[in-house]
Amino acid sequence: MTVLLARAGLALALATALGGCATLAPQPRGDDITPLLEARGGPAVDWAAQAGRSDAGDVAIAPLLAKPMTLEAALRVAMLRSPRLQEEYARLGLARAEVIEAVQVENPRISFSRMSLDSGGEKRATGLSLPLLDLLVLPMRARLANAEYERARLEIASAVLGVVAEVEAAWYEHVTAAQVAAMREAVAEGADASAELAQRFFDAGNISELQLRQEQAVASEARIDALRARAEAGRKALALHSLLGLRGEETAWQASDTLPLPVPEEDAPELLAKLARDGNLELLAARQEADVLADALGITRKLRWLGGSEIGYEREKEAEGERLRGPSISLELPVFNQGQGKLARAEAQLAGALARVAQAELSSEHAVRQGAETVAALRRVVATHRESLVPQREAIVARQQERQNFMLIGVFELIQAKVAEYDAYQAYLEAVRDYWLARVELAHAVGQRLPSDAGIGERTPGVQDILAPPAAGGHEGMDHSQHGGMDHSMHEGMDHSKHEGMDHSKHQGMDHSGHDMPEPEPEPEPEPEKSDTEAEDEHAHHHGATP
Repeated sequence: MTVLLARAGLALALATALGGCATLAPQPRGDDITPLLEARGGPAVDWAAQAGRSDAGDVAIAPLLAKPMTLEAALRVAMLRSPRLQEEYARLGLARAEVIEAVQVENPRISFSRMSLDSGGEKRATGLSLPLLDLLVLPMRARLANAEYERARLEIASAVLGVVAEVEAAWYEHVTAAQVAAMREAVAEGADASAELAQRFFDAGNISELQLRQEQAVASEARIDALRARAEAGRKALALHSLLGLRGEETAWQASDTLPLPVPEEDAPELLAKLARDGNLELLAARQEADVLADALGITRKLRWLGGSEIGYEREKEAEGERLRGPSISLELPVFNQGQGKLARAEAQLAGALARVAQAELSSEHAVRQGAETVAALRRVVATHRESLVPQREAIVARQQERQNFMLIGVFELIQAKVAEYDAYQAYLEAVRDYWLARVELAHAVGQRLPSDAGIGERTPGVQDILAPPAAGGHEGMDHSQHGGMDHSMHEGMDHSKHEGMDHSKHQGMDHSGHDMPEPEPEPEPEPEKSDTEAEDEHAHHHGATP
């Protein structure tokens, strides 16, 4: 009994010391998470700004919003203002509170009684008691609490990397949506010009009403596509603003208008699988949970016989004035309840945790393998656009321009070829976006930045570079070294002599430099009326398929 009381006293002293330490730092520290993020290439989080204890975040955001926002700048803003990260910081605080509660025992209980005797006088008794089981298991509870806090750190750091992945994906989608909206606007303007030219041809009696309505319908569809693309760009911008925590005038920033090109060489799937096994935070958190529950099961097996036991000290004063004092202990006899339910619950919790570990390992392996295959496939899609489709469409435009110069085709066919070229550029930009979205998913499955990210450098051409009027040798400002050696020599020496002396007075004020559509032909001289059959035959030769 003396040894038991000594251990209880030691545990009480330990509880007091631990409780005092816990009250010194009730809030989580930023360095609880930062090392985990830095080891995986994650950005630094300003936890003081996330907790609302510093105004430095607002000051740091201003210069980031004053210039076109790159992906790195968007991540920096998110680390300062993201509501999702504020929620994760609160979760970390809850995990720390559980540690503080775990290293504390129930408060001691004081009892007092006063009884009167029939013969006169009274008997008084006072007592002090502590929960014996809490005192005995306090060191084990502290160990479990610290292990559980480590699991929470891993889980929350993984959630931070998840926010990073969401911001990256939203940035890629926003930039591409803005590019697509600009491309569709250029196509719509070109289609409007084509419909206007068709109206003039119809007024001159050179095309039928059917052909006119076809051109007008194409223009209307192009305008609808442009409006939808603009609305989609606005939706993607709003999604990014929500992730970054921006509102009001802060949302007036402009994003960078280019995407990075695919990295020079992809990572080996075997390397990525090893990185995921060793460093994926979700997987590490699942393993940590299994370790905690295994430790808890061992403690439950050892202490399941003990129930509501208490140890205390009592002091009595008899009516005659005699005083009695000494320790007391009360033990629960495990007659009916022997802790079977506690043991069964602990065993089931451990079995569930081990199953989750196995599932997490399997999911991680499959996600990395599938992600690597998807990235490789989309890389080939980008290369096909860059090396085949885009230069092929450019060559078609050049050949159609030559044919139109020699009056072999009409301007409508040239416009159609140019629209197809713009569609190819749009598909190319969307393919680059899909490639990077796949890499974001792959990095999330691996649990860290991919080693090949170090090779990110060259970027796609901007929309204005694509839409700019072609100079000798290609589009001004575009680097076609990334397009598999595109040959733009076809544009050199183009014969535009047939356009000399044209009367463009009806097009004054119309700016086509933004979309590089061919100049409309002059209004033709009225010709003798023709039958519908003759008009359609002539259209088949000079007009071709409508764009």
